[in-house]
Amino acid sequence: MKKRALISVSDKTGIVEFARVLVKYGYEIVSTGGTARVLQENGVEVIGISEVTGFPECLDGRVKTLHPSIHAGLLAIRKNEEHMRQINELNIKPIDMVVINLYPFKETIQKPGVTLEEAIENIDIGGPTMLRAAAKNYQDVAVIVDPADYDTVIRELEQNGDISSELKFRLCAKVFSHTAHYDALITGYFNERLGIEFPQQLTLTYEKIQDLRYGENPHQKAAFYREVGKRAGTLTEAVQLHGKELSFNNINDTNGALELLKEFDPNIPVVIGVKHTNPCGVGVGNTVFEAWKKAFECDPVSIFGGIVASNSIIDRDIAGAINEIFIEIVIAPGYTGDALEILKSKKNIRILRLDNISSKDTGSRADIKKVNGGLLVQDADRLLADQELKVVTQAKPDRQTMEDLMFAWKVSKHIKSNGIVIAKNGQTLGIGPGQVNRIWAVENSIKQARFGLEGAVMASDAFFPFADCVEAAAKAGIKAIIQPGGSLRDEDSIKACDEHGIAMVFTGMRHFKH
Repeated sequence: MKKRALISVSDKTGIVEFARVLVKYGYEIVSTGGTARVLQENGVEVIGISEVTGFPECLDGRVKTLHPSIHAGLLAIRKNEEHMRQINELNIKPIDMVVINLYPFKETIQKPGVTLEEAIENIDIGGPTMLRAAAKNYQDVAVIVDPADYDTVIRELEQNGDISSELKFRLCAKVFSHTAHYDALITGYFNERLGIEFPQQLTLTYEKIQDLRYGENPHQKAAFYREVGKRAGTLTEAVQLHGKELSFNNINDTNGALELLKEFDPNIPVVIGVKHTNPCGVGVGNTVFEAWKKAFECDPVSIFGGIVASNSIIDRDIAGAINEIFIEIVIAPGYTGDALEILKSKKNIRILRLDNISSKDTGSRADIKKVNGGLLVQDADRLLADQELKVVTQAKPDRQTMEDLMFAWKVSKHIKSNGIVIAKNGQTLGIGPGQVNRIWAVENSIKQARFGLEGAVMASDAFFPFADCVEAAAKAGIKAIIQPGGSLRDEDSIKACDEHGIAMVFTGMRHFKH
């Protein structure tokens, strides 16, 4: 008795050639709608689905495979005598292979201006039902959901004349992964439409970009995944122009650089140096080279082996300067021809181009952290400060000082807590990240500064619990401080500022980064 394969695919890639191989190895083909038409036009003999069910396709094709003649043929266990007796009595023929890919829901919801009705019409019902039925009975039914698997199945047919149990099981597992992904996309779409940020059951789905050589350390395995859809200005959209493949730490560090880059006006050149996810130098300037020089001079030691991110085209001057030291990655919206030639002279440097690098339209608004046994989910930290900054001291910052304060505040948002940033004239002078004690962060940022700090400003990601931070700032020559405020001892810090003639600004918003 001939074997039977049911084929119904939205992606027609390779399906004609695959069907011809199946026919060669003794399969008769059952198909539906557009798939049947394509196969017939290419000379493949097809049994229409209505011939099998004895019932016409109806409701604009919504109902065609939801029928006992299909699902009994899929679910009947061949070794179960009672199952086989029943389907024989019902004149139902077993289905030995299912080849299905689903309505293009993902592609539909990514279209600009897609309506709810369009999205719903592209939710497949019969396809997932057949896939799950076939996969449940994988011992007897080969189920193929990915055109990439056609060649693997063909090889087994050519070598063995049949499909092995091992391959059937792998294909079965792939089906449940595929349908789970499909359902998660639908769930996410409806949650977004309904404005549900934290659903009772959280189902996330991502698509793998690549396996990585290893994780944070060589003994850890790792892979890089992306959210579904184009995410302007995110690392998942970057194009690598040169260099070794990206590592886990490369990706994590570069993401940190991009997040900070987005805080700045895209029309003003900014260059950011990052090491171990913390900025080690940030500069803004009238030219990209000036911005690079400011970023580099903040800490020319730590930037060694780090990441350089620019919101402007990299030219030959900055490329030449970068090549004087060891940099892991350069990422920018573009490069001049001679800049690329200079950078590519170093074999291993990774050169990334990211269009719309300053775009803040980065898709998901959720920030997710994994903890043992669970997840922490929160809104991404997209805000910078309360709408009205509050000057709380007798001294008032002038326009230039306020610009420096806001520059430092932006950087402080993106360093590990407890974090302190000292800056002046659009340049970081000292950065003190990740201390368990805020005064240590202040002391470290002062200690590492390579320039005099007279007239500089200081930003703190969270409030000063004691006046000791102000005292240290005053001793270093700091003239203004920006911090969230909100400590029970705010008055102590304000009083210390007044004693030293320091201006202090409260933002009303902290930026812990743990």
